[in-house]
Amino acid sequence: MLVTVTFEPESGSGIDATVLGYLLHKHPARAQTFTAPVGDVHVFAPEATADRCTFALVLEVDPIGLARNKRFRGDAGALDHYLNDRPYVASSMLAVAIGAVFRTAMTGRSDSYPDLAAAELPLRIDIPVVSLRGEDDLVRTLFAPCGWEVVETPIPLDPAFPEWGDSRFRSVTLTGRVRLAHALRQLYVLLPVLDDAKHYWVGDDEVAKLERAGEGWLAAHPERDLITRRYLRHNRSLVSQALEPTPEVRATPLRESRADAVLAALADVGARSVVDMGCGPGALLVRLAEDRSISRIVGVDVSGRSLEQAARALRLDQASDAERQRIELLHGSVVYRDDRLREFDAMVLMEVIEHVDPSRLPAVEDAVFAGARPRAVVVTTPNAEYNALFPALAPGAFRHDDHRFEWTRAQFRAWAEAVAARTGYAVEFRPVGPEDADRGAPTQLALFRREVTA
Repeated sequence: MLVTVTFEPESGSGIDATVLGYLLHKHPARAQTFTAPVGDVHVFAPEATADRCTFALVLEVDPIGLARNKRFRGDAGALDHYLNDRPYVASSMLAVAIGAVFRTAMTGRSDSYPDLAAAELPLRIDIPVVSLRGEDDLVRTLFAPCGWEVVETPIPLDPAFPEWGDSRFRSVTLTGRVRLAHALRQLYVLLPVLDDAKHYWVGDDEVAKLERAGEGWLAAHPERDLITRRYLRHNRSLVSQALEPTPEVRATPLRESRADAVLAALADVGARSVVDMGCGPGALLVRLAEDRSISRIVGVDVSGRSLEQAARALRLDQASDAERQRIELLHGSVVYRDDRLREFDAMVLMEVIEHVDPSRLPAVEDAVFAGARPRAVVVTTPNAEYNALFPALAPGAFRHDDHRFEWTRAQFRAWAEAVAARTGYAVEFRPVGPEDADRGAPTQLALFRREVTA
């Protein structure tokens, strides 16, 4: 897979085109190879003069290795895992490579040239082969509103047999004045949208990825809904989270409001050591790590892959020794006692209990409130009454395919008060997110505080 980015300053601007290397954080005179989850990524500048500079990114994948990798989730038959276009066509794999290699450039940060990083630049992007699923004009529909002039050339099924017609593949050239960070983030989002597929499992963290990559351009895009549905692989619950569910536009996404509420509860109890039970890919851990008043942080999850994602989100491979001592990731489960989790100020179960079979809830109570027994426990879970306000959610459906149940406010209160009474905790309840007069808030939070006995 190949994509090239070219910068050609206007005549008389006085700008040296090789400044593109500073903006991409890559040296134009050096060919570099990086290892990414999807394969080897080669970055080099085939052209680097004062008038014009081009950087190329080539992704070299192993289709056999992908077929054997459990993370590769194709939707075709078993044979098609081996006979497919994945190694050659720009898709979610190329998007992952862009995110891995140009991560800093995608943030729009350049210490050497901050003004150029924030400016709209004359750019040209060439993608030799993209996969197009859907309407014929989809490339223009997606990229033109972002400020690009789009030129696309259909690729025939076989040049030797023109009567067979064109394939669903296109060669695409984009030209326009666009911020480099926005251009890279648009490629990151829109390449898998064009293909309407991803090579990996789409989980809750994909919504946060879409929000980060879409910052500054996606909210105003006329096809935002289409982009969101395709990027999230038409996962109903994730699409509902990403799109505004009611006419009242929320200033803050629910997942951020939920994390804010958890952090506020931890601050209220003065927690200095915290366990994030069921930490997943690390969204809350990143927020906890930013709070320097918390001296010890432990993330626990039953999924080894989620712990790997959390480690990447926390950038532990680049962290100092002190930071690695401060943050620890452990393999464990919320339904089993774990002596490693004792003596903490607080434990958080953020959107965890609804993933547990109801028959295992007594085990959760024993492991958390009797076994670990922190000074405080913070539990959040969906409010099932609020589901009726999500138009994309069918009546009686859960917000996530893996939810085993979703409680009303009365059911959650009954469970929490019973647990508190049995284990020596006091409990208070807090709404999270915009409240409806009849149905309450979308998320409900319980803050348990261990009672001090004389």
